[in-house]
Amino acid sequence: MVVESVVALGAGLAAGSLTLMAFGLDSAIELASAGVLIWRLNVELRHGQGFSERAERTASRIGAVLLFTLAAYIIAGAAWSLWTRHGEAFSLPGLIVALLAMPIMALLARRKIAIATQLGSRAMRADAAESITCGWLSLVVVVGLLTDLMLGAWWVDAVTSLVIVGFVVKEAREAWSGEDCCDHD
Repeated sequence: MVVESVVALGAGLAAGSLTLMAFGLDSAIELASAGVLIWRLNVELRHGQGFSERAERTASRIGAVLLFTLAAYIIAGAAWSLWTRHGEAFSLPGLIVALLAMPIMALLARRKIAIATQLGSRAMRADAAESITCGWLSLVVVVGLLTDLMLGAWWVDAVTSLVIVGFVVKEAREAWSGEDCCDHD
């Protein structure tokens, strides 16, 4: 995740790509989410089930805030790109990291969901949502970069970045409320 974040953020800055920046930020958010999850599990190990319910709710809400933050960044960045008519430049390193991330994130998300279901953990489900979001963002990055390369359209980056916002907000709302915990893949 660290490598993915650094490469995507560097490539995003170099190419002026909102989708690559969102992808890199999502990787950083996923790292933060994993840290929160480790904290939550540590609370249960040290203090037992009674304390873990409160830690679970806190960890799940932190995951939700991170997802809401990512959605806000994507919306603001897309609006700015469309307003200023600024598009991205093609990025081979960005394309490579996004291509590699798709199967890795799919596998990681499936494992996290299975564990979240076994534990009944909203925090783990929120962390799995981060992996799912990262996987979808990597697909969006690939589609956007290849479409931009083929068409040279300045608006592709902004439009492709908006594709993922609905999913991010849905997952953030579920993590915040604790709804639909661990019931679906």
